[in-house]
Amino acid sequence: MKLLPTFLALSVLGFCFAADTASPTNFGIKDGSVADDPREVGRGQFMDFPTWPVSKELPNDLFTFARLRYNSESWGRRRGGGKWTTDYPDADLNFSYRLQQLTSLQVSPKGAVVDIQADQMRHYPFIYMIEPGQISLSDEEAKVMREYMLNGGFIMVDDFWGEEEWDTFYIALKQIFPDREPQELPLEHEIFHMVFPLKVKPQIPSVGHAMAGRSQGITAERFDAEIPHYRAVMDDKKRIMMIICHNTDLGDGWEEEGTDPWYFREFSEKYAYPLGINIIFYALTH
Repeated sequence: MKLLPTFLALSVLGFCFAADTASPTNFGIKDGSVADDPREVGRGQFMDFPTWPVSKELPNDLFTFARLRYNSESWGRRRGGGKWTTDYPDADLNFSYRLQQLTSLQVSPKGAVVDIQADQMRHYPFIYMIEPGQISLSDEEAKVMREYMLNGGFIMVDDFWGEEEWDTFYIALKQIFPDREPQELPLEHEIFHMVFPLKVKPQIPSVGHAMAGRSQGITAERFDAEIPHYRAVMDDKKRIMMIICHNTDLGDGWEEEGTDPWYFREFSEKYAYPLGINIIFYALTH
């Protein structure tokens, strides 16, 4: 959705990430199923998403928000759509704009979509995976994801709810890391305080669920999803390789920021953007 014009919590940081300058602009899947510019996809073509110039001298010397394309059980082995497309392209475009606006990080206005392939994933230090509650991985894909993270890559998992979806995702997680267990992150962990200090581990619902539960203060999207969980898979030096945001939906906080002013104030501005920015800066500095 179109961005709201104001954002109260501003931050300017003296930090810049130099991307792999050997990688082509907007490197990602090349089978023609996803447009090079996400503004041409779905609702994006009807929205007035902001854009901004990048350096002509160093067009790849910037941070690119990369989204992972994976298979999900409910969509069989179809590549044209699936759970991975949730909130796309609005969430990616809005978040990339806010990251460019609120920090000194140089950010691609396009973003990228990548498959679970080493030659694609290696160009991105951060990759976003959404709605994995019905994910289906091959052993080779699990190996590629494991090696990506052990070699320094960071994956953010977001927007899946309830015990059944957790159980399905956990099976895939054990394919990736059979010898590692996810750990619940305490509020004191630095990822909640990297740029914006958070006083709670937020539960961010979709805009529809937020509006429906507004009068009772209900933010859970399911009866078995009342408690938001932020879990992490650590490397051998106790650095996060994967953050798992369960029973919460940061992506909707980005996608739907322009839908309703109350939702923007209570969820997008207070939690979805601050925590998203914290996660990015943790990934790039650890």
